[in-house]
Amino acid sequence: MNTIINLHRRKLLKYGAIAIAGAITYPAWVKAGEFVRVNKPSADFHPDVEIELTQNVTDIVIFEGEKTRVWKVTGKLVKGSSGTVDNNEGTYLAPTLRLKKGQKVRLILNNNLPAQSILHWHGLHVPANMDGNPMYAINEGESYVYEFEIRNRAGTYWYHAHTHSVTAKQVYSGLAGLFIVSDEQEQALNLPSGDYDMPVVIQDRSFDSQNQLDYSSHMMQRMQGFLGDQIFINGRPNVVLPVATRPYRLRLLNGSNSRLYKLAWDDGTPITVIGVDGGLLERPEQHGFVMLAPGERLEVWMDFSGRAIDTELTLRSIPFAASMHGGGMGMMGGGMMSVSPLPSGSDYPVLKFRVTKKEQGDNALPKVLTPITALRVKDAQNAANPKTITLSMRHMSALLNGRSYQMNDIQPDEIIPVNTLQLIEFDNGFSGGMGMHGMMMDMPHPMHLHGEQFQIVKREVNSGVSENYQTVAAGYVDNGWKDVVLVMPGEKVTILKPFNDFKGTFMVHCHNLEHEDMGMMRDLLVQ
Repeated sequence: MNTIINLHRRKLLKYGAIAIAGAITYPAWVKAGEFVRVNKPSADFHPDVEIELTQNVTDIVIFEGEKTRVWKVTGKLVKGSSGTVDNNEGTYLAPTLRLKKGQKVRLILNNNLPAQSILHWHGLHVPANMDGNPMYAINEGESYVYEFEIRNRAGTYWYHAHTHSVTAKQVYSGLAGLFIVSDEQEQALNLPSGDYDMPVVIQDRSFDSQNQLDYSSHMMQRMQGFLGDQIFINGRPNVVLPVATRPYRLRLLNGSNSRLYKLAWDDGTPITVIGVDGGLLERPEQHGFVMLAPGERLEVWMDFSGRAIDTELTLRSIPFAASMHGGGMGMMGGGMMSVSPLPSGSDYPVLKFRVTKKEQGDNALPKVLTPITALRVKDAQNAANPKTITLSMRHMSALLNGRSYQMNDIQPDEIIPVNTLQLIEFDNGFSGGMGMHGMMMDMPHPMHLHGEQFQIVKREVNSGVSENYQTVAAGYVDNGWKDVVLVMPGEKVTILKPFNDFKGTFMVHCHNLEHEDMGMMRDLLVQ
C-alpha cells in the first residue's frame, strides 16, 4: 500500500486547494468516464458481496423552490442478495448497507468529487489499509478497493468520509451512511424486523435563502463544533414516522457533526435500550433519558401497543448542562451562548411518531439478549501503567496529549503491541488543568477508537463539576461493546481496548468533527 500513500503525498499540494475549495463551494462539475484504481482487487480474495460506491455532486429536493446541492454516494450491487443496498433515494444520505457476519465483502469506492476523499468503516474490525485512514485519500477520478471479512457481531455500524482537515464539511455535505450487520445469534431472538426494524439517523443542518447547505466556518463554531438550525431524520426535515400498535426496534445514530442529544420520550415513558455501538446488550436496560454523542449508536425497543389511533409521541432532546463549570443550560464554557437557534443543552423535539394503524406484533422483549464476555483489567498488557490520553483545547487547536494531528508523526507512547489488551484513560480535565473556561476550553469530547470495539471500565468525575454533571450522568449506557465514549469536562473515563489480529495504523480522535479537523486526532501504530 506504500504506492498509494506516496501517490497521495505527490498530489497533495496539487489537489489540496481543490479539495478545500470544493468542500466549501459545492461545484457543479463532475468527471465522467472510467475511474483509475489506485489499488487492485486481490486475486485470492473471493467476495460473497461486491458493491460499487460512487460519490457525486448532485441536486436533490429538500424544500420547495431551489434544489439543494449535496455530495451523494450511490451504491450499485455487483454481487450479493437483494436488499443489501438501499440508496436512500431523494435524500443526501449514503446507501444503507446490510451485511452478515462472516461474509467477505469487496467495496469499490469511485471518487467523482472535485476533492480528495476516503470512507471510514466506523466500528468495523478490518485491516489497517481497509479502515479509511486519511493517508489513503483518493483524488477525483480515482477508485479505492476495500476487501475485508465481516468479523463484527450483529449491530448498527456506519461509514463516513474521513478526509484530512475536511471531514466535518464532507460528512455535512452527505458522505455518511449506515452499515447494518446481522448474525445468527441476533436472528434467533425474534426481534422486530422488516418495516419494524427502523433506522433513525439524527443530524442537524442549516440552509441559506436559496435552500443550499450553510456551513459556518466561524471560529466559535469550530471551537464548540457546528450546530445546525434544524433537526433532520434520515436526511429529511420535519419528519413524522407512522407506526402501528406493536413493538419496534429503533436504531438511533447520532450522525451530527458535534451536537449532543439527551433523548427522552415526551410522555415520560422510559427508554428501553437493547443495544449500543457494538451490538446488543446482555440484557435490556431502562433509562429515564439517554445521552447520544456524535458517532454513537443506541438500539431502542419501543412498544406502541395500547395507544389509540392518531396518538403522537415525540422523542425530545431535553435540557442538560453543556458546560460543567457554570453557565447553566445551553451554555458553553465561559458563558458563551451557541449561535445556533437550537443551543447545545436546550429543549427541542427530535422526532415525532404517530400511531396510524392497529396491528398485533408477535415480538416479545427478551429478558436476555446476547452473552458478552467481560474484559478484565488484570489481563491488560499495561494493567499497572494505564495509557493516559489527555484531551485539551488551546491556541485555537484541539489536542491529544498536547499534540495536534500530523501524518507520519507516531510517538513512542503511540506504539501498541498487536494481540494485546490495553488499559486506556481519557482525561478531560479530571487531573487538573481545567482553566481557560473563559475561552471555551470547557468542552465535551466524544472519543472514538478505530478498529475493535472496547468496554468501559469506569468513570471518575472532578468534584468541582458534580452538580452540572448530574444532568447527564444517568443517561450513559456504558455496558456492552463501544467504539465512542462521551467524556465530559472534569471527567476521566477508563476503557479496555483489544488490539487484535491486524498490524498497522489505527486512529484515535474526538468525534466532534470540527475538533477532529482542528487536530484532536492521532495515529496509533499496532505492530
